Amino acid sequence: MKIYSWNVNGIRAVLKKGTFQKFVEEHQPDVLCLQETKATRDQVEIDMSGYHEYWNSAVKKGYSGTALFSRQEPLSVVNGFPHAFAKRYSFADELERDSAEEGRVITAEYPGCYVVTVYTPNAKDDLSRLALRHKHWDPAFLDYCVQLQQEKPVVFCGDLNVAHTELDLSNPGPNRGKKGFTDEEREGFQNFVDAGFVDTFRIFKQGNGHYTWWSHFANARARNIGWRIDYVLVSAPLRGAVQAAAIHPDVMGSDHCPVSIELNIQALRSGAV
Repeated sequence: MKIYSWNVNGIRAVLKKGTFQKFVEEHQPDVLCLQETKATRDQVEIDMSGYHEYWNSAVKKGYSGTALFSRQEPLSVVNGFPHAFAKRYSFADELERDSAEEGRVITAEYPGCYVVTVYTPNAKDDLSRLALRHKHWDPAFLDYCVQLQQEKPVVFCGDLNVAHTELDLSNPGPNRGKKGFTDEEREGFQNFVDAGFVDTFRIFKQGNGHYTWWSHFANARARNIGWRIDYVLVSAPLRGAVQAAAIHPDVMGSDHCPVSIELNIQALRSGAV
């Protein structure tokens, strides 16, 4: 089971460049999770025959949004945080708005696991959304994933808008305290690890130089001056089923590149994990 995640930074722009269909044909993902689609389904001319499609588009035009394409029809699909979950929080209205009106979360249920695609809010250059992330979004999303895994293991993937450690960006020193590398955002990611979720890429690769996002300035991508802010994490019981995890910097069309894992589906079906 090949699960891919890609912040396309505008699905219409990627389609226009001709890179999206080539990527799908070459990689043949079983589940493809997209972030920052910036479009509703009726605005997109796309041929995904052989896939079931699910879109969670932002109310604001040309903004945010997620999508999920799956060869196997999921048992269920939920957009955003379910109301019954969100209402547990004092900031329920804001939480539901961010996840639904901004189209930031889709959850697909399969026989052996849940797959969640997420586009985590950006803290902004002036850090005006940092408090929202640190106090509200990150704890709630962690709580949501923990609740899901009480039923079955969870795979969650997407643009988490944070470099976890100094190994996850080219220039940690001058970026410390800036959006994507604040102590608060890094703590939010660490809380997932402390809760038992596994950063799948780090099972197979250590060290720096492995990035998923590059600035448009100063030829950053060609020089590989980037950040690793796109991830696939899995519940601890799934660790043994992860056969591969990769970053695909050769896939062009966005300022992000896809990330992926391969799961041993036989192990999932047999209940060995």
